[in-house]
Amino acid sequence: MDDLPAFIAIETGDDGDLPLSIAWTLPDGRVKHTLIQPDDDWLDDELVSLGAYSLEELSSMGVSPLDVIRELETDHFNATLYTAGVGDDEAALSRLFDTYGLDPFVELAPAESLYADLAPGDWSRARGELFGELGLEPLRPEEEIQVMLTLHQRLNDTEL
Repeated sequence: MDDLPAFIAIETGDDGDLPLSIAWTLPDGRVKHTLIQPDDDWLDDELVSLGAYSLEELSSMGVSPLDVIRELETDHFNATLYTAGVGDDEAALSRLFDTYGLDPFVELAPAESLYADLAPGDWSRARGELFGELGLEPLRPEEEIQVMLTLHQRLNDTEL
């Protein structure tokens, strides 16, 4: 079996860079997922949006941004991670790292770049159809990861 690419997805608030939840793949195909406790500096703005979560839920069930960074470092130091939404995920990841004055140690790339044989738009179209087929929501990182893993497996099975 080929090595699986590392996929990542980050759920954000309405402002687009407030990280609320994160998921990524491990080399064996398992998915690591957690809610993120918002840093106090992130909550200064009264208009901050926590999406479908309450502050209490994120604080009690989430892990600190520093713990997220440590876990990501353990699993993917100096790696390229593939995402469905590079810009949004980069902004959210930058916010995590900026909180501690750290430079990101991972690079994000569009997941569709893994499939050079696909016509432009085919990956996004297949991804959208797969969400419907599996009954999953694109805004949930763990479900986004599941779709990218399933799509990767299907595309590799048909490419050979």
